[in-house]
Amino acid sequence: MGKINVGRVILGGLLAGLVINVGESIRNLAIAGERMELAYRELNLQPPGGGTIGAFIVLGFALGILMVWLYAAIRPRFGADAKTAILAGFFVWLFAWLWPGIVDGLMGLFDADLIVFVVVWGLLEILAAAIAGAWLYRES
Repeated sequence: MGKINVGRVILGGLLAGLVINVGESIRNLAIAGERMELAYRELNLQPPGGGTIGAFIVLGFALGILMVWLYAAIRPRFGADAKTAILAGFFVWLFAWLWPGIVDGLMGLFDADLIVFVVVWGLLEILAAAIAGAWLYRES
């Protein structure tokens, strides 16, 4: 079993993070922006501003790096292929999109349609990011 190539984890993770951030931007600006702003107003909250958006971008890259690290960690057991990348992406999605979506729904923060849309979009986004990041990862 080889050691994890940290440089390639970071490189692949940055690519995965880019896919995540582009996907989030498309979702939040072009597709669901008005619905999300309405949901924030209904909660008497301001939509996220510059500093918060900057933090989300950093977190998107961090999530990409974490996901590619997970891919590298499970790769010796499951193989160096897209199925393993999808598995790593699926586990990240469970904790980064599905779990918070369920919590938001149980607390009644957002309507079910918006939550389902965000969670499903997140699945597609994270699987694409996982495949992209794994594509750049090499053991040596």
